[in-house]
Parts: sequence; C-alpha cells; structure tokens
Amino acid sequence: MNKIRKGDQVIVLTGRDKGKRGTVTQRVDDSYLIVEGVNVAKKHVKPNPMKGTTGGVVDKTMPIHQSNVAIFNAATGKADRVGVKLLADGKKVRVYKSSGDEIQA
Repeated sequence: MNKIRKGDQVIVLTGRDKGKRGTVTQRVDDSYLIVEGVNVAKKHVKPNPMKGTTGGVVDKTMPIHQSNVAIFNAATGKADRVGVKLLADGKKVRVYKSSGDEIQA
C-alpha cells in the first residue's frame, strides 16, 4: 500500500524546495512522484512544425523521491507520518501517526 497517493497534499522536507507545499499529480514509479510546483526545471525545447509547437525555454516539473516529502496534516498545519490501520471489516486505511485520524482521500 502506497502511503502517499495521487491527490494528497504534501510538504517538502529537504532540498532546494524545502517547506513548499503541493499536490501529488502523478506517481512515476514505486519511489518517485511528481508534485505540482515543486522541483521545477527549465527545459530547452526545439520547435517542431509537425506537432505545431514553438521552441523556447519551458518549465518542466521533475520527479522527487517520496522520502523527501511528507503528507500535510491540515488539522495541525504540519507535516505528518502515515500509518496503516486495519478496520474490523478487514479493510486497510491510512491514518496520521500523530493523532490516529483517518486520511481522507
């Protein structure tokens, strides 16, 4: 079970974007994810008349390792760790470690 999923609000813990908050837009693989507005790089693009794109410098959001982000707990306003709790009906749910509250997806 992935502890950080698409659509989660996360906060960056390390790196040049430390302290920034954003929403997970995509999981690249098991350990990398793309966060909106975080780890943005400049990419030089050639014009392609076949596709109708103009050349220039564009901003591209690069993947960031999931160990460098933590889920944002809106109740406390801080970063939090994620735990997994087993319900009585056998379902697994994600919970905040600090409070034990269920994470709403």
